[in-house]
Amino acid sequence: MKNIKLISFGGIALAVVLLITVNILVNVIFKSARLDLTEDNLYTLSQGTENIVKGLQEPVTLRFYFSEKLASSVPALMNYGRQVRELLEEYVSESGGKVNLIVLDPEPFSETEDQAVENGLQGVPIDNVGSTAYFGLVGTNATDDKEVIPFFQMEKEASLEYDITRLVYKLSNNKKQVVGLLSTLPIEGSGPANPMLGMQGDPEWMVVSQLKQLFEVRSLNKELAKVPDEVDVLMLVHPKGLSDKTLFAIDQYVLGGGRVLVFVDPHAETEQIPHNPQNPMAMTEKSSDLPKLFDQWGIELAKGQLAGDIEAASRVSMSQGARPQAIDYVLWLQLQKNNIAQNDFVTGDLDQLTLATPGYLTPKAGAQTQFTPLLQTSEKAMSVPVARVQFRLDPVGLLNSYRPGGKKLTLAARVTGPVKTAFPDGPPDGEKGDWLKESKEDINVIVVADADMLEDRFWVNVQNFFGQRIAVPRANNGAFVINSIENLSGSNDLISLRSRGNFSRPFLKVKEIQREAEQRFRDKEKQLQQKLRETEQKISELQRQKASDQSMILSPEQAEEIQKFREQRVQTRKELRSVQHELQKNIESLGAKLKFLNIGLIPILIILFAIGLTAYRHKQMEKLAD
Repeated sequence: MKNIKLISFGGIALAVVLLITVNILVNVIFKSARLDLTEDNLYTLSQGTENIVKGLQEPVTLRFYFSEKLASSVPALMNYGRQVRELLEEYVSESGGKVNLIVLDPEPFSETEDQAVENGLQGVPIDNVGSTAYFGLVGTNATDDKEVIPFFQMEKEASLEYDITRLVYKLSNNKKQVVGLLSTLPIEGSGPANPMLGMQGDPEWMVVSQLKQLFEVRSLNKELAKVPDEVDVLMLVHPKGLSDKTLFAIDQYVLGGGRVLVFVDPHAETEQIPHNPQNPMAMTEKSSDLPKLFDQWGIELAKGQLAGDIEAASRVSMSQGARPQAIDYVLWLQLQKNNIAQNDFVTGDLDQLTLATPGYLTPKAGAQTQFTPLLQTSEKAMSVPVARVQFRLDPVGLLNSYRPGGKKLTLAARVTGPVKTAFPDGPPDGEKGDWLKESKEDINVIVVADADMLEDRFWVNVQNFFGQRIAVPRANNGAFVINSIENLSGSNDLISLRSRGNFSRPFLKVKEIQREAEQRFRDKEKQLQQKLRETEQKISELQRQKASDQSMILSPEQAEEIQKFREQRVQTRKELRSVQHELQKNIESLGAKLKFLNIGLIPILIILFAIGLTAYRHKQMEKLAD
């Protein structure tokens, strides 16, 4: 019998040793193996990222600076830092040795901290002592080009993979991107100044100045016959009156894989048309459209219609009689977060955009392309005929006649998918040669139904500081253009990336408990306030019934009412505190249950299973012994 027990205990000890050994071997042998069981595949790279990383021709070094010791006191930051590190390790795993990851902890007053500051990382205070934490990424390539993410903000978690992949892509494609600019508006200025003639040229618009800081901007002639091959993104601003020759050049550029950012406008306030006494109507025709191309792209600009929105209306000053009056102008729109697509990397970081007398876009029925809105009005938008603003501005009249349409209007959209040429018969001039009849790959264009948003007066204050033009933005119009160009100039793999899920998971049950408790708390408060009003009313009634010479003396009835109210107030406060205590108690109870399920349940089940197995084997051994 003793031998049987000894064998049983020896078997258990051997099983424990075997379990530990297997764990160690699995950890060593399968260290690089990963299984992502998260709902949104938070630790799995998108196909576009994998293509970019596997296609690297030269090595890229990523230095991940994370103040791990300091962050240990902030669980949310610590968890997010672990997520970023594990995601970076996926880049290394998929790169075939082309991505090298170096993890650094920049402790205070260390050389590593000096390197972080020198590389442009942003430090943030993390405790009461004033210690600075760093949480950023520095990437370098073989030619010492450098790209930096100054700080991984938890609020931008959805764009985490895109930001890292864009950094890697820039290091592997360090050529300055070329933007071809074709505009019928004076976006590049009205020419140089001539002091001898007393003439001063208008400066280029600030959006062009900002583009030139990041890209190589090339001006294109309105009568171009072919978009230059080196142009990475074609930017069309108020493309009015373009010839078929130019439209064919744009058509072939898009079919060949070129990316386009288009600003059309049914009423461009910025356009200045010389006065023509013989044709007064010419003064008001300020529209631009590309119907021939749009028809093949599967979209349509609403002809002669503007998008008004009373919820996004700008406040303007209008002269009403002797003094100015502030009024909502429903055709000058201040778009906020709820009007801006948050799941697209072009618009996801933008807070506010200003548009002036914009039009709106609609997808064509039966189109093979995908129409993705980037900017939209509210559901209280209204379609306004251009004729309402052609001859004079009438914000008051528009406001008085405003009728919500009940649906959102799309002000800007991304269009993707396969398309065919707008010139099925070939070049319009009859010239012979090869030409594309359909797109080689899915097109990717962004169309905006407003060109006025680019003009300085609608989004930026420009100040002169010792001869330098300083931009002070009031809205994110410039950032929208730069984001669009940057996104479109990337590879198809980079553009294909979409927002990821969130790593943080809210405690929905806790929030539900809190909401219920808060509702009960508010109900109790309302009851208390109602009782207070009733008591004050009763006291006032008793006061009116008294003689004037006794008004300053409390009657027994008044004193009784006041005493009742005080008792009720004390009781109600006790009930309010009871609601708060019950809330905390419910949350703590839920937390204890979750801790038990996460920490204690599995070990208990394993122990029970081991005990049961041991008892079963013990009985089997006793039967054999008998």
